Amino acid sequence: MTERVRTKVPEQADKPKDALLPVRHPQGELFLCDVADAVLKDDMASMEHPFFSLTTRPDTRIRRYENGDHWLEVVPSVKGMATVHDKDILIYAASQLMAARKEGRPISQELLLTAHDVLVFTNRHTGGRDYELLGDALARLQGTQVQTNVKTGGSEERHIFGLVDSASVARHPKTGRIMEVRIKLSDWFFRAVQSQEVLTLHPDYFRLRKPIDKRIYEIARKHCGAQSSWKISLELLKSKSGSTDTLRKFRMNVRQIAEKQHLPDYEVELREGDMVVFTSRKVLAKLEQSRDEMPLHLDPEIMHDARQVAPGWDVYLLEEKWRAWMVEGDCERPRDPGRAFVGFCKRYFERNGGPR
Repeated sequence: MTERVRTKVPEQADKPKDALLPVRHPQGELFLCDVADAVLKDDMASMEHPFFSLTTRPDTRIRRYENGDHWLEVVPSVKGMATVHDKDILIYAASQLMAARKEGRPISQELLLTAHDVLVFTNRHTGGRDYELLGDALARLQGTQVQTNVKTGGSEERHIFGLVDSASVARHPKTGRIMEVRIKLSDWFFRAVQSQEVLTLHPDYFRLRKPIDKRIYEIARKHCGAQSSWKISLELLKSKSGSTDTLRKFRMNVRQIAEKQHLPDYEVELREGDMVVFTSRKVLAKLEQSRDEMPLHLDPEIMHDARQVAPGWDVYLLEEKWRAWMVEGDCERPRDPGRAFVGFCKRYFERNGGPR
């Protein structure tokens, strides 16, 4: 059984032209679809762990990644490891399946996709070479073999599997251009969709130019989510991203992201001690509104007291968390802001201990 679904292009937001790719199909030309409300969906397992290469050159190195109790080993084919850009096809497939499920229609592990729709939805060009690049991406997805204990749908895959079980293309009889793509998703990936272990991505995800930008956005989306902010060490972020750059080069990439601030949904800050802080833009907007409506001033002595009750924590990060907590809880302006802030810091430290 095959599930054929066509999708329209989501609306795109305006971002700096030098940081993001242009919107290549602004008219949203895919309105033939049964799944008119499809939005970008990504599986949480591959957002959490580095299944994909961050280079656009053929990468034939075997990778092993460990984080706590989780591990994965990725073995590429002679064509190279599947890349973050190749993953766009899986995001497209997951988006279709989740939209079909929302409509109450049955979903299948095997899908029949229109090549043109995939290219337009993922904000790619639609020239002849782009169809061939789509075929190359399918070959890497099928050829890349994975063994991992990362579970989807509560089940662990104990054998080696491909990111895509099988893939085939149908070409135009005269031009030879790829017209349709038939893929069978791996059991591991399909379980994630069936169990709704997916998160919504911002439409501008497909406008991110660099693989590292896509990967860092995925990690932020998975861990920060709708929280006001989330902090991670640069070294751990590098490990989770799957980057093979030196720490110095990776730091430079993160600093460039922080300078341009072009990631969707989150602002990025590289702080002293190589700590990377992601802050939700939605929460920031609410905080700005809150500051206008409820201005609060915390003098240096209050910050000193806050450091005493929450040793090791960045008090300015805690201030953002405190303000976000008041905004999210629709709290009234405290009579004594300094005392309220110190009390928040004390409770926060008691619940969370020192920074990790």
